[in-house]
Amino acid sequence: MARLGIDKEFLLGFAALEKQVQNRVLDVFAKFEAATHAGLHLEKIGNAGDNRFRSIRIDKFWRGVVLEPEKGDTYTLLKVLPHDDAYAWAQRRRVSINAATGRIEIRDVVAIDATLPELTRRAEQVPSRLFADVADKDLRRLGIDEQTLAFARVLTDVRQLEMARGFLPPNQWDALFGLAAGMTLEEVWAEIGAASEADRASFDADDVVAAVERSADRVVLVDGPEELLEVFRHPFALWRVYLHPTQRRIARARFRGPARVTGGPGTGKTVVALHRARDLASQGVGRVLLTTFTSTMSDSLAADLDLLVHDPLMRDRITVATVNKIAYEIFRAWQPQPTILTDAEERAVWSTVARGLGLPFSGSFLSEEWRQVILAQEILNEVGYQKARRAGRGRPLGPRQRAQVWAAWQQFDRELRASGRWTHEMICVEAARLLERAPQRPYRHVVIDEAQDLSPVQWRFLRAAVEPGADDFFLAGDAHQRIYHNRVSLRELGIQVVGRSARLTVNYRTTAEILAWSLGMLRGEPIDDLDGGLDSVAGYRSEIHGPVPRLQGFATWNDEIREAAEQVRAWIRAGVAPDEIGVAVRSNKLAESLLPALHRLGVPARLLARLPEQQPAQIEQAGGPEVAVGTMHRMKGLEFRCLTVLGVGERQVPAPSAVTPVGEDEIAHAQDVQRERCLLFVACTRAREELYVSWHGTQSPFLAQVGPAVRSA
Repeated sequence: MARLGIDKEFLLGFAALEKQVQNRVLDVFAKFEAATHAGLHLEKIGNAGDNRFRSIRIDKFWRGVVLEPEKGDTYTLLKVLPHDDAYAWAQRRRVSINAATGRIEIRDVVAIDATLPELTRRAEQVPSRLFADVADKDLRRLGIDEQTLAFARVLTDVRQLEMARGFLPPNQWDALFGLAAGMTLEEVWAEIGAASEADRASFDADDVVAAVERSADRVVLVDGPEELLEVFRHPFALWRVYLHPTQRRIARARFRGPARVTGGPGTGKTVVALHRARDLASQGVGRVLLTTFTSTMSDSLAADLDLLVHDPLMRDRITVATVNKIAYEIFRAWQPQPTILTDAEERAVWSTVARGLGLPFSGSFLSEEWRQVILAQEILNEVGYQKARRAGRGRPLGPRQRAQVWAAWQQFDRELRASGRWTHEMICVEAARLLERAPQRPYRHVVIDEAQDLSPVQWRFLRAAVEPGADDFFLAGDAHQRIYHNRVSLRELGIQVVGRSARLTVNYRTTAEILAWSLGMLRGEPIDDLDGGLDSVAGYRSEIHGPVPRLQGFATWNDEIREAAEQVRAWIRAGVAPDEIGVAVRSNKLAESLLPALHRLGVPARLLARLPEQQPAQIEQAGGPEVAVGTMHRMKGLEFRCLTVLGVGERQVPAPSAVTPVGEDEIAHAQDVQRERCLLFVACTRAREELYVSWHGTQSPFLAQVGPAVRSA
């Protein structure tokens, strides 16, 4: 029975095909498994760069290019193109097996041969070459073969290497780019996922089937028409759950305790977390909790996990939910249904308490003191609070003032309990206490995405939800993307990840131009790493290129909206689907006012985190894909081909209501401003290909600091 592999390059291009061509591709390959060689009409391609290339007829105009092995029955679909383009593609390319990784690779031999003479001529006129300090034996050890080695030896500038990305073998380009970026041989060896010496010795340079099976970073193998249909139904979404070898090593590793993976936006932390959850569930020992901070991200994780895990029994062993939802369910198992305060209601109670006791503190100060000190350190009495460290709190408090704060907390607690009301934090604290008294913990493993956003009480609840031991915690996060008030020290919470941390640096989502511009907002910021040190953006890079971000200022908000709508319509005219476009603003109020305005300007749009029946009646659409409109917070964990970020003016970003006055608490003020900076960074890095940023009036100081990209008058 023939088995079919789907190559990454085909999968990424499939969504761009016309619907009737997509359907015809599915019809042809749905019969692949049971078809005979003759029935498939695989035909040799004249003058093909590789004699294993075959063509398959899709219809009168379209042809598929298939890699047929010399032995075995695993065929790989590489491309679907118009007839002449398909033959031209096959005539330029050759398949090889990387000596370091054992994975399949495809190169454009015509482009390499055509470029080499000019590069050689230029190299003869330059005193030094790009890889002059790297020995041939070291390059060969990294999987560089003779043709690519000859090419590498005449490179004099990293820009030449960047331009060659489209035609060099991908594994080998990755290795060369890593060296050019200043990585050591050992770092490159780890980055490309090179095999052990014993495994390398077993590689057969002619066994394409074995190489394809080792190439999960670029080929998905399907068994039967149902799996094939699932691949074709979700081409972009499915590719998000594939792993680079470095990511796979982290996802499948075994640890003696908690472990952590960090990395900038688009480096694949969430993908690693998804695979980690699946890998742990596949062992069949206990339940796995895959959790995060917000419902939007939780829903996205659940959707991606459904694409990744096909076994219903394995999927049933994984619970996907926010920390607060799980805590609420634990609470409800023992307690009556609580009334939970909204943020506005909680602020009102704190303000009432402060006024009633005649205290010289604002409600917001008392609220943060309670969260960041009393709850964070599990302080149970005034004596403990008097001795407590207040690291990160800028306003000093003497013994009398601490007594006043403690009295305010006791009054707050009494008022809530008397009325049967709770905060989310109080639910977490109570749920943790209930679990600590329970005879058994509900989970064997906990996998946490966006770990930097969890609060101390949420961490303590999760600690109570899983028994300490091997592979108990797996954390994925990035301190540069912290967009909430929560600050923790994992060490102080009893979660030791020292020696069990990995860092991802290659961005697989955002273009280098968008990433570099966005990183400029954070450069030089002292951002803690959740474990007593400082994090860094050094080394983050993207190998994808595209237009630089476009920045534009306007006199009025209406002018800004009109131009944003025109930009969105231009993207749609260029072939970008509406649901691949995002529009981000700072507040819910702006998002809700923007939605009807976009509708009037001819842009189909919906609010993030709202079901269709919850959309405002005046903007109901006739169906079909819609542009996603939401706050910068709601954009967290999502991605879009094209993104516009509106309202980035000095009065909106940073949001005045989100920043503690400097006179009230200098340290809290600085942390709030940094958090707002991180929020804008997160929003901008949701864009994969194009980013448009605008404001009315005076631009945000964050934009003034990072400097222009492409600016329009």
